[in-house]
Amino acid sequence: MQLLIINGPNLNLLGHREPDIYGTQTFEDVLLRIRQKYPSYKIGYFQSNHEGELVDRVQTTLAEELDGVVLNLGALTHYSYALHDALKMVKCPKVEVHISHIFSREAFRHQSVIAPACDGMISGLGTAGYDLAIQWLAAKGQ
Repeated sequence: MQLLIINGPNLNLLGHREPDIYGTQTFEDVLLRIRQKYPSYKIGYFQSNHEGELVDRVQTTLAEELDGVVLNLGALTHYSYALHDALKMVKCPKVEVHISHIFSREAFRHQSVIAPACDGMISGLGTAGYDLAIQWLAAKGQ
């Protein structure tokens, strides 16, 4: 199973940014946990604070043989039609993940413009959402 996790803006500060909302684990901690939990899976990782770099990375998946993509695009989730358009081209399953419960926060966070380009969404379950997305992708791939 070959998977890719793509994180967007401010997720490089996980563990430091609003720990009451996002928790105290860094994403390095989360990634280590995931890779230990799924040792036979090849799990790539990419993070950027820049929309264009994220679009470029999504586009490169077109030439890769991936079994799935897990995405947490942060605030870009709510307004990046460029990422929506890039994701629509990706043929493998895609799961949108949000650490916080986006529907219980500010009104502008209630809409995801990338959701129609993804196969599913996990919101509000903390960093366990990444694990759940991987479990779903694994089940879909069998």
